[in-house]
Amino acid sequence: MKKDTTLSIRLSKLELDIIRTEAKKAHLSQSDYVTQCCLGQQVVVMDGLKEVLTELRRIGNNVNQLAVLCNMGKLNAVNLDGVQKSLSEIGRTLREMQEGR
Repeated sequence: MKKDTTLSIRLSKLELDIIRTEAKKAHLSQSDYVTQCCLGQQVVVMDGLKEVLTELRRIGNNVNQLAVLCNMGKLNAVNLDGVQKSLSEIGRTLREMQEGR
C-alpha cells in the first residue's frame, strides 16, 4: 500500500526516545512501528532466536547422520519418536512466541 499521507503529532522527548528504542528493537522504522501499534497489530521481538536456530540445525544434522548410517546398514533401526515430538514442541513454542501468546 502506498503511503501518501502524513500525520504530525506532538511527543515529549522521553516518548520519542521510547518509540525510537522500541522500533529499533523490533527492526522496524519508526513509522512502521507506530502504525502497527496504532492499528492493533502486535509487535513481537524474539531475542535469542539465532541460538535456537543454530541448535535446531545441529539436531537436524544429527538426524541426517543417523539416516545415513541406517542407509549404509550400520544401524538396523532408530527410534526417532522422541526427537519428532521434541521438534514439534519447539516449533509450536516458537509459533506461539511469534504470535505473542
